[in-house]
Amino acid sequence: MKGPVEPGPAAAGRLPMLLEAVLDVGSDLELGSTLQQIVDTSTALTGARHGALGVLDPDRDRVEELYTAGITEAERQHLDLFPDDASAGPAALVEEGRQDHRPPPGRPPARGFLRAPILVRTEVFGHLCLAGKPSGPFSDTDRALLRVLAAQAGIAIGNARLYGTARQRERWIAGAAAVTTALLTGTDAADALMTVAEQARVLAGASAGVILQPTEQGGMEIVTASTLDDPAGIVGTVIEPGSAVLVQLLGGEPVFIEDSATDPRMTTGVRSRFGPSMMLPLQSGGRLIGTLALPRRRGERPYTEMDRLLATQFASQAALALVLADAQADREQLAVYEDRDRIARDLHDLVVQRLFATEMMLESTRRRAASEETGSVGEAGAGGGKAEAGGGEAEAGELLGRAVDELDSTIQEVRTAIFALQQPPARAPSTFRGRVLRETGGAAALLGFPPSVRFAGAVDTLVGEETGRELLAVLRGALAAAHRRPGLSAIEVEVDAAVRLPDGRTGVRLVVADDGRGEAGRPTTVTWQAPV
Repeated sequence: MKGPVEPGPAAAGRLPMLLEAVLDVGSDLELGSTLQQIVDTSTALTGARHGALGVLDPDRDRVEELYTAGITEAERQHLDLFPDDASAGPAALVEEGRQDHRPPPGRPPARGFLRAPILVRTEVFGHLCLAGKPSGPFSDTDRALLRVLAAQAGIAIGNARLYGTARQRERWIAGAAAVTTALLTGTDAADALMTVAEQARVLAGASAGVILQPTEQGGMEIVTASTLDDPAGIVGTVIEPGSAVLVQLLGGEPVFIEDSATDPRMTTGVRSRFGPSMMLPLQSGGRLIGTLALPRRRGERPYTEMDRLLATQFASQAALALVLADAQADREQLAVYEDRDRIARDLHDLVVQRLFATEMMLESTRRRAASEETGSVGEAGAGGGKAEAGGGEAEAGELLGRAVDELDSTIQEVRTAIFALQQPPARAPSTFRGRVLRETGGAAALLGFPPSVRFAGAVDTLVGEETGRELLAVLRGALAAAHRRPGLSAIEVEVDAAVRLPDGRTGVRLVVADDGRGEAGRPTTVTWQAPV
């Protein structure tokens, strides 16, 4: 229905304000201030007492943001900006509420009511409404102004959302790159998962970022949680087998929850803390690493389709980064192991063989000296000079014997080092010799120096499981006791699996000697032995 025609000069007088509003829309990316200015300008240009601009949620038929002029807070709570006439197309301009017609409940009292849809192409972004013109019904000029301003509002909303989407994508891409960089610079598994959870929580604006991993019982357990609130009770929470949501998660499907506290699929005890939530699979190449969950507090805005898309892409990239980081850690560990194996080979092929050859030469020299000493003793009566020579030869033989013993000890130490180098890093030892070295290596961190360890005999073959446990317990206690002694600077550990026990049986003997000041102020030696 057409309204009264407004005189030309009166309409022309409003053009400067209209042009200013149009220019401001194109120059300001701050959406809130632009839309508020459109509401203020539309009420001023048409002479309306009340104005409202409602922006629709892009994924739901409800008002997401509301800008008003001349309306109280109580009236804001009941505004209905949707057209009542479903047959009216999205571009329809509706006029309601004449002087002789009572406006619908919740609308401000008005002599006339105009509403125009805010469009970007064919999508309805919201509605711009005017009401309460004191001078009479709205004119055709008012309607034309409203159409122009609604179109400008659509442009402003469209530009702002495009800009916001671009910025949002930029943040998620930068976040994914930061996660990839952090993971590939070398972090352990726990730190890697926390990095993913923390970055995703910040990017999604969630109250928590948690990582769930499958359990042996067929459920999923929260193993990592990043939250600004108290995280108590979150880590360790388990989704039990049989849960409806678990089927999707283990199948690698994303799950989107409107309200975690009321959704029947959610069964954990912590669900009452949260509202909207995304649960996204962390999988790469068919391998399911776990699930990334991003819950928001109850009452906070739901996740949009764009939020879900970007978070899903982030989860895929984070999963790939986790797999690459894990593979890189394996490669680095393999490189370390290969390098240690090379060093062990070099030590065995060069150092040990040379030491052993030197020991053999010294042993031969010692025996020759001992033989000559015996001959010299028989000729002792021939003169004092020869007796003195015999004494010098005896001293030389003693020195040679000590040199042989030292070389033998050095060979044992080098062989122990070779064995330690050949053990896979960061892996529990599978042999008894390896378990002994693990005990002494662990004590080194507490003592401040590594104990010297020597093995004799086939300890890995002869020492049984039960005897090995007893020996390790004695070794552990001896190392702990030695640590408490003042003046401690060295500990020697010897494990000999070729000793002869008093009853004639073959046994294993442990000797732990230290230079600390014991009860009598002297070094202490602990000896333990048992049959093998």
